[in-house]
Amino acid sequence: MPSKQILLVEDDPAIAEPLIYALEREGWKVHWVTLAAQALERLAIMPHDFIILDVGLPDMDGFDLCRAIRQQWTTPLLFLTARSEEIERIIGLEIGADDYCAKPFSPREIISRIKVIWRRVHLQDTLQSIVTSKSEITEKPSEAKHLIAWGEWRFNLLTFHVTYYDKTLNLTRYELRLLEVLLKQPERVWSRGQLMQAAWEHPDHSLERTIDSHIKTLRQKLRMIHPIDPIQTHRGLGYSLSRS
Repeated sequence: MPSKQILLVEDDPAIAEPLIYALEREGWKVHWVTLAAQALERLAIMPHDFIILDVGLPDMDGFDLCRAIRQQWTTPLLFLTARSEEIERIIGLEIGADDYCAKPFSPREIISRIKVIWRRVHLQDTLQSIVTSKSEITEKPSEAKHLIAWGEWRFNLLTFHVTYYDKTLNLTRYELRLLEVLLKQPERVWSRGQLMQAAWEHPDHSLERTIDSHIKTLRQKLRMIHPIDPIQTHRGLGYSLSRS
């Protein structure tokens, strides 16, 4: 079996070198870069099995780099952060990271987190493969109950596969959750607080303005498929989903 390929994006050698040593002792191949631009170049050259990303990079904020990565790749990603504020960590997870680890940390902790994430991803992939294989034969009544079909939308609640006008959408975790909430009760007006409570894991630790940010990126992806915006803004009230 080929060794796992890990991309480490960290500008501090004092942090990177002992971490590389520990990762390579696991039999994994580590590609170390110090700049965001180098990380994007390497990702374009070859696939990686995992990304370890420092939030504080010299040429780009780690959160912005994560957003750029998630536009093209779904590689599991873990943030390294020296910022103590809980909101910074939560924002990192909301924009597409799978986990975070606050400095200082032990290399052993990073390795444990990577293995947990890989197990979770493998389980999700296995489940999706099973469901996809079944759907290729026939859609059974028991499977149909996991499908939201409304207008031009198809949302499989088991595989989180979403199509809009027969085009597959590549969405982040929280974009998927927002869309699921909106699709389950289309045309209902949801306040930001209600959407936060329904879609977020830690709503009490998140800012309601985060909803606006995710709605904005979701709209951008939908407009690439169809020009009419199905997400309606109700001033002073919130958002609803309507037929395009």
